[in-house]
Amino acid sequence: MANIRIKSQWFNDGAAKTPKQTASAMAFITWRVAQNMLKQMRSASFDIEIGPQYFAFTHEVLVFLIQVLDRMADERMDGDLRGEFMTALVQRVAEVLQENEDGLMGVPPAGQASHYDQFIDLFNELADHYADFGFDAHGPDFAFVRYLGHRIETLMPQKDQRWVVDQIMASEVPDALEMIKRGMEGVLSTKPRPARAARGVASED
Repeated sequence: MANIRIKSQWFNDGAAKTPKQTASAMAFITWRVAQNMLKQMRSASFDIEIGPQYFAFTHEVLVFLIQVLDRMADERMDGDLRGEFMTALVQRVAEVLQENEDGLMGVPPAGQASHYDQFIDLFNELADHYADFGFDAHGPDFAFVRYLGHRIETLMPQKDQRWVVDQIMASEVPDALEMIKRGMEGVLSTKPRPARAARGVASED
């Protein structure tokens, strides 16, 4: 996966941020990482068409990344802060997703669940599944990542199904996890952002 630049340091002083502020920053990072994964899959000649398949792929990746962030938060926050962070994170990701999905797919007809609610329902459904998998200092275990791969496999055309699990597990997920880890460390840091060096040439007296 091509590396993307992620701004995860705060511009203001080193004061600790609220769980909602941290979640908002991580939601933006998580969205960008998911979109980059999709872009890289398409660059690797996997057919992911704009439309329902595109967003189904995005839903699955976002749920996976949020589950990873939940495990990271468990290591870095106490219970109350973690709960606030995770609630705000899932809600903000769902909002960003809905903005994009409504824009490209249109608002669902009256009587159908909104794109926001559809994502929340999927997240709640899969949270129990991912809870069975392991996570340690090295990240999610083999079964954790393989589960994502197999869910993506069902979304792909037959010609891509043979290769997609390996692509997800060996290439896309490791790079995505590295970016998510850097993002989490950055937004949780209380160190002020270093000042940029002044540009230009000093004038001579």
